[in-house]
Amino acid sequence: MSIWVGLIVLLLWIYVYYLMYRANLKAWKYFWGSCGLFIIMMIWLRPMITQPLAKVVASVAGIFGDITGMFSAFFKYGVLYVATGEGAITLQIDFECSGVLEIMAFLALLIFFEAYNVFERIIVGILGTIYIILANAMRISIICTIIYFNGVGAYHVAHTIVGRIVFYALTVILYFFVFTKTQIIRQKVGGFAYGHDK
Repeated sequence: MSIWVGLIVLLLWIYVYYLMYRANLKAWKYFWGSCGLFIIMMIWLRPMITQPLAKVVASVAGIFGDITGMFSAFFKYGVLYVATGEGAITLQIDFECSGVLEIMAFLALLIFFEAYNVFERIIVGILGTIYIILANAMRISIICTIIYFNGVGAYHVAHTIVGRIVFYALTVILYFFVFTKTQIIRQKVGGFAYGHDK
């Protein structure tokens, strides 16, 4: 995609967001801001961070592999090598496995989530990103462990079913604490509020 198309999308997004801000359309502002920011990050940021993120995930998962001796990580290539009794398999951490989509979606939702102040959003954003990277590395480690004990034939079940369930469950926990619980605690209805006003 050309830089001009990306720039037009960015300016259009800012302009529409400004109109919604001026009209005090909070729900639409959140929806437009989050979705638009996600698309903009996909255009501008994703190409730059996918490969470095894949290397980080492979390295973090590789720590568990080195400790247990079940698999090895090659940071330079973002690759994991699992040797089993039936043979060996090499797993490359690519775009889908890097966690880049999940991190960008999380940050896009968080940036416009007004239950936090700006400082809290920065801290929660950093901690949430680290959490997603660790959760993804745990998913990759579980996939490699299943392959190590059950052979190369277990790859499909380990990756498509078990790995996704683990990562999905960990993501739900993150979203519950960051968004749902915070929204419930800090909401104010009339004169009643669960948390303290700031």
